[in-house]
Amino acid sequence: MPLTFRHVALLAVVAALGLATTQVYAALPVGASAPPVTTQAVIAGKPFEFRLSEALKKGPVVLYFFPAAFTSGCTIEAHDFSDATAQFAAEGATVIGLAHDPIEKLSRFSVTECRNRFAVGVASSAIISAYKVRMPVLSMSDRTSYVIAPDGKIILAYSALSPGGHVSRTLAAVKAWRAAHPLR
Repeated sequence: MPLTFRHVALLAVVAALGLATTQVYAALPVGASAPPVTTQAVIAGKPFEFRLSEALKKGPVVLYFFPAAFTSGCTIEAHDFSDATAQFAAEGATVIGLAHDPIEKLSRFSVTECRNRFAVGVASSAIISAYKVRMPVLSMSDRTSYVIAPDGKIILAYSALSPGGHVSRTLAAVKAWRAAHPLR
């Protein structure tokens, strides 16, 4: 869904109220079972079907929600995850970003802003609702990062509209999980 003037105006109001930089807490708590996810995704502009259940067979999954591709905060966050992709991979973790955008837009975003290093996928309204990440007033998701252990349990839930802190917190959670579950 493209951002309209109305969306930009509402985001400006939120920022003006000082809410854009405050931390909020994700609705799904640590220890909860992650809802299933099957969605269209792309990596390096190549489409595929992402299934959370399949990704969890390989190790922990960083599932991060972002409001909209090609907006300033979401671009910063994509660059940050792109820069840390090798560190996540070294810990056996998969990273995927989800936004309520058309797959064609996400395909371009995967190449230019994710730098072909990690997948992005479509966050349907059902997925946004299941993960309780709907942005108030708008139909898009807020900025929430989850780390999900291979057993399907959430081991980190972090919500903040500012993109800062999402990569460092998720990477720390993955490293802590890996320390307790060494590769064999």
